[in-house]
Amino acid sequence: MNWSVYLSGEIHTNWREEIEAGAKALSLPVSFAALVTDHGASDDCGVEILGAEADKFWHDHKGAQMNAIRTRTLIEAADIVVVRFGDKYRQWNAAFDAGYAAALGKPIIVMHNDEHQHALKEVDAAALAVTKTPEQVVRILNYVIEGKLG
Repeated sequence: MNWSVYLSGEIHTNWREEIEAGAKALSLPVSFAALVTDHGASDDCGVEILGAEADKFWHDHKGAQMNAIRTRTLIEAADIVVVRFGDKYRQWNAAFDAGYAAALGKPIIVMHNDEHQHALKEVDAAALAVTKTPEQVVRILNYVIEGKLG
């Protein structure tokens, strides 16, 4: 079986690449998918494709709807959803993705630092694992896919 893992959350660090490299090093049968990580493309896709909007609300709304097509489809297809909350920004979209995945009954792995424990307590409660590092995520994937701790 080839496992599908959706990587949701902050886009300002290389955590996705670290997980992908770790899975590759272990030869795990995994394919990864993610949101569009080009912030400008993600913000402006709606108006770039469908036309400009004078009101910022509708500008953002068009982009959010277009991004939701990708996000919903990939989360629905995922075997596991990993959600990373970064230190610098409030990732409302990541929290929404975690809630959507939980509503679909998807196994969720959450990654964040200790200072976010209180703010993310409901998200953590819905997750099957709460981690701090990409290495921990890779070790979880190795265990659940291959049954190996090493």
